Amino acid sequence: MKTLLLTLICACFIQVSLAQSPGPVERKLTDSLCKAISKLDLSKIQDGKAAKAAFMECFMQQSAMFIDLAEERHVSMEDDNAMHQIGTDIGKNLFKQKCDGFLKLAVKMADKENNTESESVNYTEGSFKRIDNKGFNYMVITDNSKSEKSFIWLRQFPGSESFMNSVTPYVGKKVNIKWQEMEVYLPQAKGYYKVKEILAVDIL
Repeated sequence: MKTLLLTLICACFIQVSLAQSPGPVERKLTDSLCKAISKLDLSKIQDGKAAKAAFMECFMQQSAMFIDLAEERHVSMEDDNAMHQIGTDIGKNLFKQKCDGFLKLAVKMADKENNTESESVNYTEGSFKRIDNKGFNYMVITDNSKSEKSFIWLRQFPGSESFMNSVTPYVGKKVNIKWQEMEVYLPQAKGYYKVKEILAVDIL
């Protein structure tokens, strides 16, 4: 799931003509996501950061269908390439059906006027340990005191290609993670929680 959100946001750069016919679960998820986005009060969303947070909330509301969608496609949620393709196809579906709410929100998500890097950007260094899959992937590292720290992988970032397949070669290696704090709605926990979103990873 680690690149699913990114491919939805960036789907406008993908040719919709190449999309395969969606199955019933995929159509249901796309329709449900479009309806959720279309209910947003866009007048209250003033910048890219707020738009992305709003999209995340709508997207996570559909998390109950993620497993069913993977089963419909006959793929594992652990298969990054397959989940990437699913995300791409859902993005194509949203544009193909001309989901007005998504098109308008995508414009706001692209707005960088008030969404600069100065907003709570942090750096954490430690040893790479593993990737945990909890709907989205979380990169886990250990600091000098052997304490584990977790960072959510929502979008493509500089260095993400190194972790797309097997991460075994990187276990124990020193990494420097650039991240920002954001608040998201987690359906399983039934509440809003602050998470550390990965912006970049450097292997030291």
